[in-house]
Amino acid sequence: MKRLDAKTQVRGEAAFVDDMPRSEPMLYAAITGSTVAHGKLLSIDPKQALAMAGVKAVLTAADIPGKNCWGTILADQPFLADDLVEYWGQPVAVVVATSTAIARRAAQHIHLQIEALPAMIDPREAFLRGQIIGTPHTFVMGDVDRVWQDCDYVVEATCNIGGQEHLYLETQRSRATPLEGNTMRLDSATQNPFGTQRTVAQILGWPCHGIEVDVKRLGGGFGGKEEQASLWAGLVALAAWKLQQPVELVLSRLDDMLMTGKRHPYSSDFKIGFTRGGEILAYAVQHYQNAGAYADLSTAVLERTLFHSTNAYFIPHVRIFGVCCRTNIPPNTALRGFGGPQAMFVIESAIAKVAETLNVPREEIQAKNLLRRGQHFPYGQAFANDELQESWHDLEQTYHVAQLRDRIHRFNHKNFAKKKGYAIMPICFGISFTTTFLNQASALVHVYGDGSVSVSTGGVEMGQGLNTKLAAIAAKTFGIQPHRIKLETTNTTRIANMSPSAASVTTDLNGNAMILAIQHILDRLKRLVAQTLKIGQPDQITLVNEDFCLNGQPLGLSWDEVIHQACLTRTDLSAHAFYTTPDVDFDRGQEQGHPFAYHVCGAALLEVTLDCLRGVYSIDAVQIIHQLGRSLNPDVDLGQVEGGLAQGLGWMTLEDLQFRHWFRYVGMLKALCVLG
Repeated sequence: MKRLDAKTQVRGEAAFVDDMPRSEPMLYAAITGSTVAHGKLLSIDPKQALAMAGVKAVLTAADIPGKNCWGTILADQPFLADDLVEYWGQPVAVVVATSTAIARRAAQHIHLQIEALPAMIDPREAFLRGQIIGTPHTFVMGDVDRVWQDCDYVVEATCNIGGQEHLYLETQRSRATPLEGNTMRLDSATQNPFGTQRTVAQILGWPCHGIEVDVKRLGGGFGGKEEQASLWAGLVALAAWKLQQPVELVLSRLDDMLMTGKRHPYSSDFKIGFTRGGEILAYAVQHYQNAGAYADLSTAVLERTLFHSTNAYFIPHVRIFGVCCRTNIPPNTALRGFGGPQAMFVIESAIAKVAETLNVPREEIQAKNLLRRGQHFPYGQAFANDELQESWHDLEQTYHVAQLRDRIHRFNHKNFAKKKGYAIMPICFGISFTTTFLNQASALVHVYGDGSVSVSTGGVEMGQGLNTKLAAIAAKTFGIQPHRIKLETTNTTRIANMSPSAASVTTDLNGNAMILAIQHILDRLKRLVAQTLKIGQPDQITLVNEDFCLNGQPLGLSWDEVIHQACLTRTDLSAHAFYTTPDVDFDRGQEQGHPFAYHVCGAALLEVTLDCLRGVYSIDAVQIIHQLGRSLNPDVDLGQVEGGLAQGLGWMTLEDLQFRHWFRYVGMLKALCVLG
């Protein structure tokens, strides 16, 4: 199967939130944000904005009828600041006008009087001052303090890891339409429709059943729309409720970058002990996470950091400490890897120090300490496969690592100004939400009288190819042609209480729920065929290429014929099913358990050339071995691997998020954007 949306995406026909048909008269919102990183909000003067032609309203915290407080894990973030502002760009007021341009221009004319307070952007400083979100966590295995004396070498160092902007093509946006009674429809660019529904219900003071959230597709998410999309949906819903008209909010690129959180920066200390032979005996690490001003998903991201602090390696004695530190930057949030990449960077940096100390290639240390089947992670779960060893061996053999090493050595010996380098990066990533209850999904399947099929799940299509995979699974499970399958939008009225589309489990969860629902319908159809043909064993009947068969032999009844008969005999052709990932649990009191259904493994080989005089470099080649199991769609999976590579290279080589100096220019840049 090709991607279902390939043609519409290439032609520019795919509809996103602000492409949906508009209800008239539609109003448009813009946000006025704080102009300091930390301060006391003394007053808001909207007079100049309200005097502008086309401006309909300026809303502040005083206009919120429900709770001015939200957050999935810890409800500590105001929708609109009403006392303190905790980061530059924090929403203070919502301007509603007859066009986006007028609303954005008016947002610049709201006068904020703010008494500036000292701001912190360093997580270590925040930690020392007790500015902590949630509680610190420590994973322990073995006895680190006792084993240091048994090590031939002990090395200590510090890693400072920068953040990363999501830079999804579609900025944050949402549209709210008031309906009759106390009900409202939200078209939202969210990875978490139920979380958005719940958040909008909180700001309006309504029950969840009064809010319908519908998601057709996202123009990228990468985690940035898992939690933070709910804020903008809440603010546009407030405006629609207040004015009783449809309102749309689309953040400009600059506002999106200014007002939303990023990948979490970390500052981490490590200490690693090892033998002369390169065996790692002990590893201690302290992770100081820069959470930003509010909790967002930081505590869950930190937990994932702890889970992946030893990456693909078995180390018998480990102590891993992590803490979320509250600072005065936008609340940082989920981004591809969800805290795992930061942890992996630190352990790989530690291994680089080991190799440097022993004067051996880094990959020798990596290979010697790779996890094997039956060995345990620091959180108690046993590693259940041999895929790490297989990936490493496949990489060495397929891409001739020994010859590459020799070739690079010869090049570097002959060249003074240019040097080549290489690195191998193994990966071991746990698949499941680490918050156990989120590992659940529902599906609703309808078969219509003409044989066509409608499928609703809680999964959100955001460019990862989810709908293509679900359609293929549905067609194969039924035994019918893919063209009969339609994937509906993701809607909180059809599917309640859905988990976010995140954690690399969306296909697993929603695909399994869909299979269960399809099997319910198939069981009814098989019983109908058995009754019609007087067959005593309906469970022996199968549907293959739209023909019903018994023991592989066609029975002379097609899909269309049986569906028609089902309608005439009042057979239920709809089914809802619920799926939960089996055998996952984690005891946070003991910091032990089996949080992951399985682990995915792989390895990457990178070759680079550095111009030592000019300080420029080129990435010459990246070779990747990744264990995919049975790929549902190799083209889609390859696209995901390539996208992850590009995003990772960008983070590690190009991105350097700056806050302290950047603040000076924000006002000037925003003014230029408005004038432009």
